[in-house]
Formats: sequence, structure tokens, C-alpha cells
Amino acid sequence: MAELRHSSSMGSRAVSSPRKRDEAASPLVTESHPDDDDDESHDRHSRDRVRLLLSNFQSMCPYFGEDSRFGPHNSKISLFLLALVLLAGLISIFSIVNRLNAPYLCQKDGIVLHCPRVKEPPSLWENPYSATTSWKPCAERRNGAISDVPPENETNGYIFIHAEGGLNQQRIAICNAVAVARIMNATLILPVLKQDQIWKDQTKFEDIFDVDHFIDYLKDDVRIVRDIPEWFTDKSELFTSIRRTVKNIPKYASAQFYIDNVLPRIKEKKIMALKPFVDRLGYDNVPSEINRLRCRVNYHALKFLPHIEKMADLLASRMRNRTGSSNPYMALHLRFEKGMVGLSFCDFVGTREEKALMAQYRQKEWPRRYKNGSHLWSLALQKRKEGRCPLEPGEVAVILRAMGYPKETQIYVASGQVYGGQNRMAPLRNMFPNLVTKEELASKEELDDFRKHVTSLAALDFLVCLKSDVFVMTHGGNFAKLIIGYRRYMGHRLKSIKPDKGLMSKSLGDPYMGWATFVEDVVVTHQTRTGLPEETFPNYDLWENPLTPCMCRS
Repeated sequence: MAELRHSSSMGSRAVSSPRKRDEAASPLVTESHPDDDDDESHDRHSRDRVRLLLSNFQSMCPYFGEDSRFGPHNSKISLFLLALVLLAGLISIFSIVNRLNAPYLCQKDGIVLHCPRVKEPPSLWENPYSATTSWKPCAERRNGAISDVPPENETNGYIFIHAEGGLNQQRIAICNAVAVARIMNATLILPVLKQDQIWKDQTKFEDIFDVDHFIDYLKDDVRIVRDIPEWFTDKSELFTSIRRTVKNIPKYASAQFYIDNVLPRIKEKKIMALKPFVDRLGYDNVPSEINRLRCRVNYHALKFLPHIEKMADLLASRMRNRTGSSNPYMALHLRFEKGMVGLSFCDFVGTREEKALMAQYRQKEWPRRYKNGSHLWSLALQKRKEGRCPLEPGEVAVILRAMGYPKETQIYVASGQVYGGQNRMAPLRNMFPNLVTKEELASKEELDDFRKHVTSLAALDFLVCLKSDVFVMTHGGNFAKLIIGYRRYMGHRLKSIKPDKGLMSKSLGDPYMGWATFVEDVVVTHQTRTGLPEETFPNYDLWENPLTPCMCRS
């Protein structure tokens, strides 16, 4: 009995596991092999690792465990935490997608412009492709839209303006006149292009612009008539009588100013002239749809006459084929006429005789500003430091060469009579010999018809500059800002270089700066001054940067 008890106890210790006892008692279990033991050992170790991980996770996050101490309330907390984690993940994914789909847009930081980085190698002739694909024009006429123009008998009255100045100042005045007519629900009489005292030009609206297209394109926005209504018999009164003129409109007036101060007089008199009308409508103090309407006028409704467009296309084609094969070309707006040099009150390189003659000219034309001339030297230095002086032809040449443009570059020059003549132009022409004007591109016979109206010649310059691969301005003015704004509206691909004249005056005036350092300064400074998409800011200039009101994300 003792032996029997001993053997049974040994058996119970040897087969302690229920599974092994079953296997030992079962006739269906085959004899185990060493490999099977290894597999079982591996599975056991794997299960142990899983249990260890689960126990660690439960120790860190006890709410997810099976401990009875944590009840339904804690399960709700765990679900809440899980929801927060999922929400954070969704937000991060959304921000990443937004960043990937964000439009190409440069941001201002003081006077510095920061633009998105691109993988494209820098190009002399084009802006980055991503800048082109981010924005599209959206100020065109709405197809199939219901007209907002009330019946003729419900108009609040008629407004009449003189578009003063040169072609580009007149263009801006026309755009503003359409916008003001829309603000006051008035009818616009076709603007008169006032004779300019400098250009001595008597061009009429119909001599330069396509009137039918202008009226038809804007028919759903504003009612425009070609002439003063027949029932108004004394037409001369509209030009001369103060009773028919609104003269107290401040510069950059708001839309509300017109509604409160001008509209009542128009309702009373039925026909009123607005004079003067240069810059008499603001930008950020009018509704966005009014700014979009101004863009519609500028970029879509104001079309030059077909013969002007055709001649400009011919000049642009000749610029692109001057080398015998297709080549890009640059358009340079050179502002260095005698009037501009005199008005700037800046000091320029020249002989004593030239400077004495310029001093006499300034004293005669601007006696109040000239005074006795003693303060002009310090004024000239200050203006040059601030970048308010026109660039000389020689300075332009050095800057363009530093940017990397080679001697073979084809350059179309849009300019009046350069102060100093060929001597002043020599540095630019020596560095870039392929320098031409419209008079050199076209024959005398081809330009004879355009010489009847100085504005027509200005229109040719405007269009050839607009079609160029690269446009370079050298000083401010309506011509340059309209070109830059128009090229931005066309898609930002076309380079429009706006030199940093303040920094350039500092670099050009440093006698110790080497060429390599100067090139680096020029290239780095102008990487973002090429007409890229740029955010608008308070009191921005709509004509130079139409992005926010007139363009949409692609």
C-alpha cells in the first residue's frame, strides 16, 4: 500500500497540468517530439510578452483595464480621452492638407517680403510656376447674371467727369467714374479726355478706346450714355457753371461720402460734373464688389481700338524675332525725362554747366519748392537714401547685369526724351547694345497715323510692355503700377521687377563694395520684387496689386 501511495503521488506531481493529464490519459494523443516542445515553448513566450505589454498599458491607462475598481464612469472618461486623441489627429491632418493646398502668397514683415520656397531653379524670365497656379482672375462679367441696372426713368441722375492727365491717369479716372456711378445708382456720361498741359493732346475717348465694347461689357453694372441728354439744352453750363459742379470731393473719398454729400446734389440738379476727379475714390473704404467692378473696367471693358492692338502685336512679334529665332525680351520703362529729373529735386551726375541749367529750370518751374536753393543739397541726399530718386540709365545697366541678364538681352525702351541725350544713355547702351524703341522697330509710315494722337503712341508702349517677358520699372508712376497690376492679374508668371532704389543707392554709393558682394545684394534683394502674389494691406494700391478684390484661389 505504501508503494502504491508513493507511485500515485509521483504520478500526480509528474502530470500536474490538466491539459497534460488529459493528453496522458487520452489514447488519441500521439507521442510528443522535440520540435513540438520547441513550438509550444515559443508560443508560451509570445503570450507572456503580450500579457506583459497589456499589463504595462493598463498600469499607464488604468481606465482601459478590467479591474472592478474602475466602473462605468471611468469608462466614459476613457471614451472622452479617446475622442480627444482622434480629434487632435483629425486637426493635424487637416492642417497638413491645408498647408499642402495653400496658395502661393508672399507675406509682408515691415518692408521685407517673405515668399514661399519653391523647388524650381530661379529663372531670369519667369516667376515660379506655383505662383501661376495659385490664383486666377475673377473680375470678368458674370455670364447669364440678372442686370442690376434700374430702368432709365429710375436713375438718380447723370454724372460727368473730365479724365485729366496722361493716358494712364485718364484710365484710372475712367475706372473710378464707373465705380462712383454704381455707388450712387447714377447714369455715366462717356468721360471726356481733358487736354493735358504737358502733352498738348486732344484725343477723344473714341480715338483710343472701343466705345461699343466699353458700354456693352458694363451694361449689367452701370448705364453709360455716349453724350449729354438732349433735354439738357445748355451743355456749356456743364463745363463752366459752378452750380453744375461738385468740387469738394476729398482725395480717396469713401463710398459713404458720395452717398451722403454728392448724391443729394445729383438728385436735385439731375446732371452734375465732378471736378477735379483725380484719385477721388479710396480703396479700402469702399465695398469689395466696387473694387471688383473697377478691375472689370480696367482689365476687361477698356479695350484699345483694333488698329492699336494690331500694331502693338506687330512690335512685340518683332522684338521676339530680332535674333532670327524666337527669343524673350525685356521692356524697360525709363523715367528720366527733363521734367521728371527736375521735379524729383534729386542730384545726379553731370557737369557744372548741366547742374546750373537744371537749377535755373527748377527755380522757374517750381519757385515755391526751390526758394533760395540753399536746402536742396540736404534734401537731395535724403531723397536718395529713401529711394525716391529716379534711376539713371547707367545705374539701371549695372543692376540688370548684377541680376544676371547677359549682353545679348533684347530690351524695348518705353521712354520720353531722356535728359542728357545719348551721353546719358551711353552706359546702358554699351552694356546692352540690343536696345530699341518703337521708332526703331517701326517705319515712319507705320507710325504716322499714331502721331496724330500722342495718347495712341503711349498706348503702343503700354501694350508692348504688357506683352513682354520681363518688365522693369525705374521710378514710380501710373504707367508702371498699371503694368505691374495688369501682369499680376494675368497670372503672376510674367516677371515685373521693381528695384529697391533705397538699398541700391546705398550699395552703388559704397566705394569699398566689391562686385561679388554687390551681385549678392542685388540678387537676394530682388528675389521677391518680381510681381509675385502679395497680400494686400491698409491703403494698398488696387492698380498695382489687384489680388484680394479681383482674384480668386485656383
